[in-house]
Amino acid sequence: MKCPFCGYEESKVIDSRPTDENERIRRRRECIKCGRRFTTYETIENLPIIVVKKDKSREVFDRNKVLKGMLRACEKRPITSQELDEAISQIEAALQSSADREVTSVRIGELIMEKLREIDEVAYVRFASVYKAFDSASSFIEEISKLK
Repeated sequence: MKCPFCGYEESKVIDSRPTDENERIRRRRECIKCGRRFTTYETIENLPIIVVKKDKSREVFDRNKVLKGMLRACEKRPITSQELDEAISQIEAALQSSADREVTSVRIGELIMEKLREIDEVAYVRFASVYKAFDSASSFIEEISKLK
């Protein structure tokens, strides 16, 4: 680690502590050359998830887009924002743990439906009706019969 004061490239670690609920490590270092101390933080590098849309265009995964879609489906339902945030975090974690850095929008939609099915059946059917583009009452009935 390069010293911010003299530019020397070697330092020794004096103290290490986890911070931010074990998301980062804070390290106190001392420059071997000038003896001055400085702090560094170590974090896991999360590579961006690229979403491949139906028209084959690509964009970076946007947590807020997922939240907006889920909020619309959960409107006037007894679902807390904490429940939604937790569900989105689980979806994002599943995508991050995948070996592929690219994921289809279809896969994200399926993950959202799985989470909504666990949280609230009405919200699930609302989301599914838009996501699967229901065009008749029989489509609704068929989807609801799958819930049972």
